Amino acid sequence: MKELYTGHLYWPGTMGDSLEQPALNQNISVEVAVIGGGMSGSICSHVLVQSGLSVALLERGEIAGGSTSANTGMLQFCNDVMLCDLIDQIGHKDAVAFYRACKEAVDMIDSTVNQLAVDVGFKRRSSLYYASSEQDLPKLKKEYEALHHNGFDVEFWDGDKIAKHFPFRKSGAIVTHGDAAINPYRFVSTLARHAVDAGLQAYEHTDIVDHRTLENGVHLLRSADGYEVEAKHVIYAIGYEPEELRGKLIKASLNRSFAIVTGVQQSLADWHQHFLIWETARPYLYMRTDDHNRVIVGGLDEEIEQPLHDAQKQQKHSEKLYDQMRSLFPMLEAPVEYEWNATFGESRDNLPFIGEDPAWPNVFYCLGYGGNGSIYSMIAAHLLRDQIKGISNDLSKVVALDRKSLSRV
Repeated sequence: MKELYTGHLYWPGTMGDSLEQPALNQNISVEVAVIGGGMSGSICSHVLVQSGLSVALLERGEIAGGSTSANTGMLQFCNDVMLCDLIDQIGHKDAVAFYRACKEAVDMIDSTVNQLAVDVGFKRRSSLYYASSEQDLPKLKKEYEALHHNGFDVEFWDGDKIAKHFPFRKSGAIVTHGDAAINPYRFVSTLARHAVDAGLQAYEHTDIVDHRTLENGVHLLRSADGYEVEAKHVIYAIGYEPEELRGKLIKASLNRSFAIVTGVQQSLADWHQHFLIWETARPYLYMRTDDHNRVIVGGLDEEIEQPLHDAQKQQKHSEKLYDQMRSLFPMLEAPVEYEWNATFGESRDNLPFIGEDPAWPNVFYCLGYGGNGSIYSMIAAHLLRDQIKGISNDLSKVVALDRKSLSRV
């Protein structure tokens, strides 16, 4: 099993009783088998069960125990690739459709949360996307025009307006409305429980070690313990472990990112409406607050796949993130209480991999590469549901594994 993070995680400690499911201990037959119990697998399973399909969720560890535990829980419709750049990359129609799908995904998560009996820390938020330098300002204004022209709820703030609302000044920023923040661990754990109540068969500690297709087209999965799952459709929702996939993904890379969570701050009065904050620099700093007046800060991405094990180096990264936070909010004094680093994936065209394996019928991938993995998971759940049910969806070609944009990067 690939190691996805190291350090002291914050989210698992916020959950009381967790969903505990048995390991697969008998042979079963379902319409859809979902491999992976993180954000992608849980949302897919929930949407598919709600659509009337029989579904088995197969997780070799614990549900929500992988990358979900290291997710910072920022839900934004804007992406690592600006809309204006995505228009140049894949065309105006498809780029705007993708951004609108991201916006709709935030709303769908909102609707899903309302079905749950447990508070998962979901709060609607706006975002401040500021220019890291004066040189970034023209591009930021171009991005604002692209968003505004295509109907997204955005504002452009100059330096004076930023300084009026925050204890720092930047040359300019886009404010996007309609984003959100969430406790990803509580969300995935609770969502999986809700799906089980609705009929999902969920199995933890079930490692799928073999996958073959029978002559009749049915897929046969075998666990390490020797039990078998027959399924008409199989969805791989296993996060950042592409080397395990039969359909070799191309032009994707794995990197690592760092995050800290502070202690409870005495006051966040100077943090305007608890905006989510990020910047134009790459790699970028990003920050949010939580329900307990803690601050979550992430960034310092490195082009190294393996999580960092050196405690002193981890501390240096944590101190740098903390200093960057205090350069914007000097009144925040509560120290770092949690720190970790984690693997994350990026595709070279900045889009996720969602869809059917071009060489393997009825085998699908739900891989949310990029900074918007949680948003991509919701998009994927509905796209894959449509594909399984034979419903046409124009967005499918934009995120397909064999999409044309991959050949141009």
